[in-house]
Amino acid sequence: MSTIKNIVFDLGGVLLDIDLTKTEAAFDKLGIKDFKNNYSLNKADKLFDNLETGKITDADFYNGIRSISSVSLTDEAIRNAWNALLLNFRVGSLQWMEQNAHRFNFYLLSNTNHIHHVCFSEHFKKQTGKANFDDYFTKAYYSHHVGLRKPDASIFEFVLSDAGIAANETLFIDDLLKNIEAAAAVGIKTHHLKAGERVEDLGL
Repeated sequence: MSTIKNIVFDLGGVLLDIDLTKTEAAFDKLGIKDFKNNYSLNKADKLFDNLETGKITDADFYNGIRSISSVSLTDEAIRNAWNALLLNFRVGSLQWMEQNAHRFNFYLLSNTNHIHHVCFSEHFKKQTGKANFDDYFTKAYYSHHVGLRKPDASIFEFVLSDAGIAANETLFIDDLLKNIEAAAAVGIKTHHLKAGERVEDLGL
């Protein structure tokens, strides 16, 4: 890894703990019994894909949930269920980044959406006492901002071009194999972060 100058991190499952079953259970309690059949980290219904690429508003999403579920729910109830999967930031990983910021250029590449972005930003402030999660990175790329989504090759190509970094000098860390494979296909070095692994233990 001696040629690595840049590290691009995924967010959920890499720097932030997530548990999709908590959102599935929350929607189940609201009367939406087939949520996991419409959305998962490996498959996304068009509604969720549009939300994560910024093609629809939060209000459109809430209305979409009500439409596909035929359940009358408040925006707040949907928002709370949708955000239930977001847990704690991995403080040890953030500390490792602070200690190694002089060695690498750090970037973030996350499939997310405005609703989650607002929520995890507040979680970060409460958990760490710091103002802005994005301060850890030279630049943070969020799917709902750039209009592209992993594992499409175009989002990796966009990041390389926009950041002005070389693929062969860049390491991408993600917990989903399909995203790792997509990054590798455009020449980026990769590490598939498996359950139980932490960034600070990779020996970088």
